[in-house]
Amino acid sequence: MCGISGIFDLDEARPIDSDLLRAMNDIQRHRGPDDDGFHVEPGVGLGHRRLSIIDLSTGHQPLYNEDDSVVVVFNGEIYNFMELRDELERCGHRFRTRTDTEVILHGWEQWGRDCVRRFRGMFAFALWDRNRHELFLARDRLGKKPLYYAILPGGWLVLASELKGLLRHPAVRREVDPCAVEEYFALGYVADPRSILTSVAKLPAASTLVLKRGAGVPAPQAYWDVSFSHPAPTGEAAAIDTLLERLQEAVRLRMIADVPVGAFLSGGVDSSGVVALMARVSSQPVNTCSISFGDPAYNEAAHAARVAQALGTRHFVEQVDPEDFSLVDRLSAIYDEPFADSSALPTYRVCELARKHVKVALSGDGGDEVFAGYRRYRWHMREEQVRNLLPPGLRGPLFGALARLYPKADWAPRFLRAKTTFAALARSSVEAYFDSLAITTGATRSRLFSARQHAALQGYSAVDIFRDIERRLDGVDRLSQIQYIDIKTYLVGDILTKVDRASMANSLEVRVPILDHEFIEWATTLPPDLRLRGGDGKYVFKKAVARQVPPEVVYRPKMGFAVPLAKWFRRELRERVRTRLLDGSLDGTGLFDMDTVGTLVSQHQAGLRDHSAVLWALLIYESFNREVLAA
Repeated sequence: MCGISGIFDLDEARPIDSDLLRAMNDIQRHRGPDDDGFHVEPGVGLGHRRLSIIDLSTGHQPLYNEDDSVVVVFNGEIYNFMELRDELERCGHRFRTRTDTEVILHGWEQWGRDCVRRFRGMFAFALWDRNRHELFLARDRLGKKPLYYAILPGGWLVLASELKGLLRHPAVRREVDPCAVEEYFALGYVADPRSILTSVAKLPAASTLVLKRGAGVPAPQAYWDVSFSHPAPTGEAAAIDTLLERLQEAVRLRMIADVPVGAFLSGGVDSSGVVALMARVSSQPVNTCSISFGDPAYNEAAHAARVAQALGTRHFVEQVDPEDFSLVDRLSAIYDEPFADSSALPTYRVCELARKHVKVALSGDGGDEVFAGYRRYRWHMREEQVRNLLPPGLRGPLFGALARLYPKADWAPRFLRAKTTFAALARSSVEAYFDSLAITTGATRSRLFSARQHAALQGYSAVDIFRDIERRLDGVDRLSQIQYIDIKTYLVGDILTKVDRASMANSLEVRVPILDHEFIEWATTLPPDLRLRGGDGKYVFKKAVARQVPPEVVYRPKMGFAVPLAKWFRRELRERVRTRLLDGSLDGTGLFDMDTVGTLVSQHQAGLRDHSAVLWALLIYESFNREVLAA
């Protein structure tokens, strides 16, 4: 796991500012504190920060081919590198190191742009081929590793693993994209390929970008996609056996390292399953890490301890002070872009704990998206049954009228919130699903944004992202559609971003076996009723994990990795919220209706409404505006 940076002349071969390249690279030191390296020639500069995991002695980057005509800087891991190395050696290639990085170089020489199709792992890399006059950028299939780039005035391209790397370049404009602001306050993150700045883009997951001097900047090209289109008839017993076999292989590959390896263990089904399979293939007790909260409503430590005891792991636990708010002001520096998932706080703490004991940690992320584990899937499919009973021309007016008449009851359990249900039934399937995971309603954003921001949006809404994805999914069942949407949006924009930045801020590599692309390609062939059966999400996955760990742990209610924002904003952070949101830098942005901001704060702190999600998003945005944009 590393950090990369680069400067490329799109027009000719002008000299590279080496000091500027070093500054872009050094600000990402947390991603690779062990080593750094640079390649500079006319028109091309590449930088690298290294976190040493494989081949500690000869893995220095940038890395070159035999005649130094091809050079690469690489962030990530290629888990099948030994298999590919053997194949490439049979083709006549000669290796000088034991690193997975060198497989990229020789793979490029052998297969060209299609080399990425052969790589099994997580990666973002930049490769310069002097003979072909090509700069080749690539990102892994699921978007586990980030890659930002910007086209600058004067014909330059700059790239970096994190936005902070690009912001070291004085020509990168810090103009906020109004559509990105809409996406952030709808989803809690800015969705790929957009970034918070108009001048900067993210290379999408499963995409490459080929740059040649004098040829302009083409659109990124996709090289892979997940498909739910053709579910295969599969018996339950056979599916369980195959699941365990395939996932164990994915786990085994991710335990290859020349440094200590461990795992996050929350006590949930996903992390428990991963740790159980690690224990099966390890000759030594597995290192596991958990954090404990004082509030029992948010504390899974006892469940994690039970799994650790059952599997015989070396278990490390630390109590997180429920009054510790020191990270709140650090999140903007860690994430660069506004990022409103409050579970970033405990995620940072568990990464901090893990780094005290290991350099690589496996996580259980991805199980909910791949096996339909979120509660919202269950609710959506129940609503879909009702939605299918009536034609849209009748359903929309009928349920729309009921939604307007029914009183609002945010305080009630979901099954009593008929207003929300009626409103969902009045909408199309994809619009209703968008609303089910949005952190704010469209009506709230309409009140929150200023007249200037509304004008700048020109009618754009974040739901357009979901509508565009839905158009690719003809013939796919509704459950698979919403899983696909999550894999393309929430997984990469929220879950994987959260883990990458929190882990890299602690110089920890996190590997995610459930998101092995070959495992996903198999899992998405399972019939929908093996993913979601009745009210039971992750049906076949839970059946498989229950063979490995106590079933009562597998089938307990899902808790999540949350923090008590609503309470904080009324008590411990009451004055900070009022000061930052009402007297801070928000007003000067021109993006918000400050009367609405004041109303949201007052209603929440008086206990009249729970506005914790939008207040947290505003608090994070204010910090971003002050700490990142103004820096």
